[in-house]
Amino acid sequence: MKTQIFKINDTTQKEDIKAVAQIIRDGGLAAIPTETVYGLAANALDPDAVNSIFGAKGRPNDNPLIVHISEIDEIYPLVTSFPDKAKALAEAFWPGPLTIILPKSDIVPKEVCPRLETVAVRMPSHPIARAIIKQAGVPLAAPSANSSGLPSPTKAQHVIDDMNGKIQAIVDGGESSVGVESTVITLATEVPMLLRPGGITPEQIESVIGPIEINPAVLEELPKGAVAASPGMKYKHYSPEAQVYIIKGEFPSFKCYVETNKRDGDYALCFSGEENKFTINAVSYGKENCPEEQAHNLFSLLRELDAKGAKRIFVRRPDPHGVGLAVYNRLIRAAAFRVIEMPLIYGLTGQTGAGKTTVANELLKKGWQVIDCDLVARKVVEKGSPVLPELTAAFGEEILLPDGSLDRKSLAQKAFSTEEGRKKLNSITHPAITKQVSQQIINEKDKFPVFVVDAALLSKSELYHYCSKVIVVVAKEDVRLKRIIKRDSITPEQAITRIKAQPDEQYYRSVADVVVENNGDEIDLSDIS
Repeated sequence: MKTQIFKINDTTQKEDIKAVAQIIRDGGLAAIPTETVYGLAANALDPDAVNSIFGAKGRPNDNPLIVHISEIDEIYPLVTSFPDKAKALAEAFWPGPLTIILPKSDIVPKEVCPRLETVAVRMPSHPIARAIIKQAGVPLAAPSANSSGLPSPTKAQHVIDDMNGKIQAIVDGGESSVGVESTVITLATEVPMLLRPGGITPEQIESVIGPIEINPAVLEELPKGAVAASPGMKYKHYSPEAQVYIIKGEFPSFKCYVETNKRDGDYALCFSGEENKFTINAVSYGKENCPEEQAHNLFSLLRELDAKGAKRIFVRRPDPHGVGLAVYNRLIRAAAFRVIEMPLIYGLTGQTGAGKTTVANELLKKGWQVIDCDLVARKVVEKGSPVLPELTAAFGEEILLPDGSLDRKSLAQKAFSTEEGRKKLNSITHPAITKQVSQQIINEKDKFPVFVVDAALLSKSELYHYCSKVIVVVAKEDVRLKRIIKRDSITPEQAITRIKAQPDEQYYRSVADVVVENNGDEIDLSDIS
């Protein structure tokens, strides 16, 4: 089949609009632009034409379709009642991205709404879509114009990629403005119920008709054997070829998960301003506080990442409120409900002798997990670890004891004698420490609400970038001096040398989100939550 491509910029191109409308009247299929996504349109009153939609898309034919109209009066033949609440919604949001489900009339074929006594109707706001509907003289059944299961098309090229040679016509009317399918609400229930979120939010609907319910299938899988009352409920939808994983958590936790699990072919889909903070390819799908922008970009970016050969896509979860609910609804179906919840990660650091261990013990009492990086550092250089040969190659065989284990004193003498040696040591050990700490967080992520990374040099390590909040412990110098002498059984001169080897208090305060004063009085942890 040869697919005709029509480039229609506005409704003044009457001959092209008539040609597309004629294709539909003759029982053919035409992909048309709408403000939500491109729709695959057929005469909704022609059962054979409707069936051809399912064939072209490869879509199961028990998944209901939405009927599109161009004027409000066109709804009356399609439904048995048009109650006041439906009229109020139509007046408020039509034309626009809202679909209303009502009891259907006998003229609506069962092919449009299989196993249902209702029909979903909307009036698109895209002027070209409405002009084609008006010219065709029939309501149009029009699901998204993509191969079933793939991300919905928001540009004509997306439709061409999926449908060229399978349908009679494709209308290029520019990019869809909303970017996700319409909101679907049913008024065929005792309490109006949202079945699919979209560009019209639950809050906007409730401002017109009062309280509504949200169907559990908006954020969960439809129970096995249940009848789908709306498109987008029953099957895996909107999914690229790549596997999609949603990561719920603040950005540092998201980064921790992505960087720890990365492999070739991975991409991060994040919020604006976060793209350059990864060692893997990363793309923004909008500002964190702008779900409308996220919705507009989502499907197009999923297709672009497929074209780039993405194998896995890690997506930072949007806030599921307002239009963000629609974005999240599409993402969880694209991800086949693979949602990974990451805990908060805090950093704990401070001056030697300030009493960081005391604070760590108090945080343990909260039920948080504290990871001592000094202990991890010892573990990563144990005999048999891959780090030990790297250290030997860098500092010589003399850093090993006769049994092949590490002589820590010898390593310290070599590494800390010069700044170059210190940097070389850190370049070998820090990546191993980071990997072990982050892997422990991921392995135990379901056990603790907060992980605390306890590290003396936290701000100089990659772990610093995995922390949502940094807690710094400080104390007066005379208090620290007494503690260090008692703790390590050293002279005052040696203690002073250790204190001077660290950055000053002002530096620690500069990297802190929370500063804990620990001078021997009661510790105030009220700012840590």
